Amino acid sequence: MTRIRRGGYEFVTWVGDHPPRHVHVLRDGRFVVKWNLDTGRPMAGHASPRILEFIHELRREGRL
Repeated sequence: MTRIRRGGYEFVTWVGDHPPRHVHVLRDGRFVVKWNLDTGRPMAGHASPRILEFIHELRREGRL
């Protein structure tokens, strides 16, 4: 499991997790959004523009 903290959010991925590739985003330990990294769309929840910015940054850095 990989946990990355940024901007008050926690981005969580699991190696070998079920497809499609996705990240779970939490804030204060509570679920915010499950984001599909292949399609760039939410699988559950809602991603604010700030969360999307962090996801794009983490992808550019090769961390997601």
